[in-house]
Amino acid sequence: MPALKTTDHFGEIIWLGQVGDRDAGLRSTSTQSLSLDFAGPAGETHGGLTRPSCSRVSSQYERGTEIRNVRQLSIVSEEELSAIADEMGVARLDPSWFGASVVLRGIPDFSHIPPSSRLQNDAGTTLTIDMQNRPCHLPVAEIKVDHPNEAKGFKAAAWGRRGVTAWVEREGQLSVGDQLQLHIPDQRAWLAQS
Repeated sequence: MPALKTTDHFGEIIWLGQVGDRDAGLRSTSTQSLSLDFAGPAGETHGGLTRPSCSRVSSQYERGTEIRNVRQLSIVSEEELSAIADEMGVARLDPSWFGASVVLRGIPDFSHIPPSSRLQNDAGTTLTIDMQNRPCHLPVAEIKVDHPNEAKGFKAAAWGRRGVTAWVEREGQLSVGDQLQLHIPDQRAWLAQS
């Protein structure tokens, strides 16, 4: 019996990017396609099978501990980027400023899709969602270049709208224009939340 439920929700890839050197900055470079292997997008600084732990998992690991890399890609939605821009009072936000890998159009409430959901294109290339990507201070420096006065409002405006992080479950290619179908875990919501 399948553990994932196929939905009628599709996200169209409208933008792809990759960060070549994180030390040089968070800004990603736009591209028309990404070649994905199990370590993530080829040439992506956030790629790799493992990564050093960071503040996001500081309750579980000492900073710098080698852990599985479930943050190979950063996926955001066009609709949520627009909502963030509106709240900040700017015309638009460039996805490259956030180090985005993929921008999708068409999946509602995107940042809140369930962890372990899958996004799959027609060729079978599949991404597994880790969890929501919390807003951080790093994009603020990139936003300041174009919007010095409004950049400080990014973290508050992006809360709950920063997209998700994901890792490659099945290798393949992603291209601008691809449709990614959403598959979600077939289980009820957890009731024992604290």
